[in-house]
Amino acid sequence: MDTDLLRAFVTVAECEGFSAAGKVLHRTQSAVSLQIKRLEDQMGEMLFERTSRSVVLTTSGGRLLPYARHILKLQDEARQVMGVDRQGELIRLGTSEEQASTYLPELLPRFAARFPEVRLEVMCGISGSLVNDFQEGLLDVALVVRHGPTHTGRLLGREQMVWVVAEGRSIDDWETLPLALNPEGCTFRAHAFAALGASERRWDVRYASQSPTGINLPVQAGLAATVKTPRSIPEGCRIVGDLEGLPALGYVEIELHRTPGASSDAFTAFCDELEAIVTGTDSLESLEYVTGEG
Repeated sequence: MDTDLLRAFVTVAECEGFSAAGKVLHRTQSAVSLQIKRLEDQMGEMLFERTSRSVVLTTSGGRLLPYARHILKLQDEARQVMGVDRQGELIRLGTSEEQASTYLPELLPRFAARFPEVRLEVMCGISGSLVNDFQEGLLDVALVVRHGPTHTGRLLGREQMVWVVAEGRSIDDWETLPLALNPEGCTFRAHAFAALGASERRWDVRYASQSPTGINLPVQAGLAATVKTPRSIPEGCRIVGDLEGLPALGYVEIELHRTPGASSDAFTAFCDELEAIVTGTDSLESLEYVTGEG
């Protein structure tokens, strides 16, 4: 059984579409469709039900899926044992700088002890750009703030957004609130604008940077306010209290994207360890709160 066909099958199933699967696999939609057709001919069964709006597994496809995943996992293990990938497996992670500084110090030593030959490439950026990179096949894993629904993102929980200023700085010091924010495309910026737009307070973006350092420096100097999650408050800064006159910001949702069909022990362990660390932090509310369960 051709493992390339099985990998295409697993990817389509997990992406819930041929177009999204094609981006992950670096193939055109028509090429992926042809691979699935070849696999269906070999199996003698239809594996997907196709409509103009969705692609879902048939009963036969559902039976095949766990076996396909197991075969791919065995193939990856065999390549490792036989030394086919002598340089070591490469895992490409995309996340924000603040998430990297929060979660990677715990993850990296633990993971390196288990998989010393695995190489890690970390790309830091704004969530929207990282999701695009993931969907184009440039990343294997992406831990991001959700900007909109996707076929590949799995919701881990939500974090509250808070206003942050330097310690000793009062909101009343400013007649017009100066802001330090990420550029356009950042959901924190959008939430800040929406909250302030519904209030009567005047405001102005004085500092903009894609880097947390470029945001933190003017805030730490007492020159501006910004929006953060509780886990990423810069040194020398504080959360603005509920009674200080700034509007509530609400929550952002955190999601994890992982490449469909990737099944090596190292990749699975990396994703599982990362998810466990993220969901174990105090600032992340569980899915029970997000969905209203419990």
